[in-house]
Amino acid sequence: MNFHEVRFPASLSFGSAGGPERRTEIVTLANGHEERNSPWAGSRRRYDAGVGMRSLDDIETLVAFFEARHGQLFGFRWKDWTDFKSCAPSGSPAFDDQVIGTGDGKQARFQLCKSYGSGAQAYCREITKPVEGSVLLGVAGDSLVEGVHFAVDYTTGQVTLDDAPAEGAVVTAGFEFDVPVRFDTGRLELSMRSFAAGEIPHVPVVEVRV
Repeated sequence: MNFHEVRFPASLSFGSAGGPERRTEIVTLANGHEERNSPWAGSRRRYDAGVGMRSLDDIETLVAFFEARHGQLFGFRWKDWTDFKSCAPSGSPAFDDQVIGTGDGKQARFQLCKSYGSGAQAYCREITKPVEGSVLLGVAGDSLVEGVHFAVDYTTGQVTLDDAPAEGAVVTAGFEFDVPVRFDTGRLELSMRSFAAGEIPHVPVVEVRV
């Protein structure tokens, strides 16, 4: 996988526009009813990095980052300021924010995930790029310590406990995370004249599967 474990400058992604995208195929039948189907199991996020550009120095930083990623070739980390925690945006992550699994006495490795629910329906999103040092873990309501009770692979979002949780023990986690993305364009069109006139460059970024 062509991916660089480096984050797009957070000061430039702040204020960017974007969010989740779902693909739904809709067929309207002769009687007016619809049949809807989605080829995607999960959502995909898109952003516009150009919105955060506020000065010519920002443009220079963007160009350097774009060149270092070889345009669309290499993916990178992106901080989504609207959704980067396991808890509410106003809160601080805690070890019991999200349920990531249930022990069976054998399995010791679990994937970080975040649940999005409304009514009786919920969607569990895999978190593959947690922020280093931010992961908190708990088993059966007891907080664990990274490096003592568990280890984290910050490139995949998998956590491995030293001892497999007992059968029925709920495994929970709290964390901050980035979104794995790439540039969704092979060229940057930038102009000092248009930038000075207040025109914002369009720099599309799209989530990738890792």
